[in-house]
Amino acid sequence: MLISNKSGHAGRSLTRWFRRAASFTLLTVFFAALCTGQDDTRKVIARTAPTYPDLARRMRLSGKVKIEVTVTPAGTVKAAKMVGGNPVFEQNALTAVKQWKFEPASKESKVAVLLEFAEQ
Repeated sequence: MLISNKSGHAGRSLTRWFRRAASFTLLTVFFAALCTGQDDTRKVIARTAPTYPDLARRMRLSGKVKIEVTVTPAGTVKAAKMVGGNPVFEQNALTAVKQWKFEPASKESKVAVLLEFAEQ
């Protein structure tokens, strides 16, 4: 625990340190987002709809799932992982997205996909 003297220098020093740490963290997140190689311009040319999970039906759940998809230059899905959403929908979302086909491109890229699940 820091105890400041009468002039409050330790408190100002600690505040300055937190501001610098927060700035560094924000910059790191910003540059990481720039360097991920996400290419949201690749169009889906063949899409398989996800099935609605039985558990979600019984619980009357709905929601969205965000999937990060790695697409090969040929347009096939190399990898997919859930980066947000309800885990009840994860397996069905990943199974569907792994069957998708994207338009060809010159290099491998990552695409963010948002799937919405609603009771049918």
